[in-house]
Amino acid sequence: MAQRYGGEHSPTGTPQSQNRPPQPAPFEGARRSRAGGRANLLFFAPLPLIWQAFGDGPVAMALNLLALGTLLLAAWLTREGLLAQEAYEARKVARRPALPRKILGSLLTGGGLALAGWAATGGIAAPIIYAVVGAVLHLMAFGPDPLSDKGMEGVDHFQNDRVARAIEGAESHLEAMGDAIKRCGDRGLEARVAQFQTAARRLFRTVEEDPRDLTAARKYLGVYLMGARDATIKFSDVYARNRDPEARKDYEALLDDLEQNFAARTERLLLDDKSDLTIEIEVLRDRLQREGVTGTQTYER
Repeated sequence: MAQRYGGEHSPTGTPQSQNRPPQPAPFEGARRSRAGGRANLLFFAPLPLIWQAFGDGPVAMALNLLALGTLLLAAWLTREGLLAQEAYEARKVARRPALPRKILGSLLTGGGLALAGWAATGGIAAPIIYAVVGAVLHLMAFGPDPLSDKGMEGVDHFQNDRVARAIEGAESHLEAMGDAIKRCGDRGLEARVAQFQTAARRLFRTVEEDPRDLTAARKYLGVYLMGARDATIKFSDVYARNRDPEARKDYEALLDDLEQNFAARTERLLLDDKSDLTIEIEVLRDRLQREGVTGTQTYER
C-alpha cells in the first residue's frame, strides 16, 4: 500500500529538535540486500514440477514432488546463506557461518535437478549431468559461504563469544522496535527509529572491534535497549489508536536522549581505545630506550 511521505520539511512533518545537532541520514551505510532478486526467483523456478507430478504414474509423482521439495529447500538455504554473508561482511570481526548454507544449497539444487531429470527420462546419464551442471551454476551464481573467521587473530575467543551473544540480544531489541513502529503507519517515525538504530549499531561495531569495551557498554546493549523496545511498543499501541501529538513529542524526545547517550558512549569508548594505544606506545618507547635501542641505531652482522 502506498504511503504519504512525511519528513522534517513536509507540510505535516515534525521539525528536528533544536537541541540536537544535524544527524546523518537514517539509512546511512545501508545497502541493497542480495537476498532478493535472483534468490527469490529460486522459489518460483521449480513450481512447474507441480504439474509434472500428476499424470505420469505414482513413481513420477513421488520423484517430482521430492524434487520440488529439495529445490525449495535449496532456495531457502541460499537466501539464508546470503543473509548470513551480509552480516559477516558488515562486521570487522566475525566468525564464519557455522553452516555453509549456500554450498548446501548448491548441492541440494543439483540433487533436485537430478530427481526431476530421473522422473522425466528414467535414465542415469541425464540426472548426473543435471546434478553437476545445476550445482556448478548455482555455486557460480551465488558464490561459496565465508569459510574462515575474520579479524580474529589474537582475539580472546571467550570474550568475543560474550560480545557476540550480547550484540545478538541487542539486535533483537532493535528489530522489535522497528517492527513495533511500523504499526503506526508513519514514515517519519519509522525514519526516526531507523536513525536511532544506526547510532546504536555504531556502538555495536565499536564493542565488536574491542571486546574489552563490553563491560562499559553492557547497560546500553541490554537495559537501555530493552527499555527503548518496551517504550516503542507501548507508544505504537497508543499512537495507532488516537494519533496523540503529545505522545509523539514525548517519544521523539526519548529517542533524542537515547541517541545522544549512545553517541556519547561510542565516542568515549573510541577515546579510551586511543588512550590505551597511546599508553602502550609510550611504554614500548620507554622500554626500547632503556635497552639502548633507537630509531637511528644500526646493527652490524
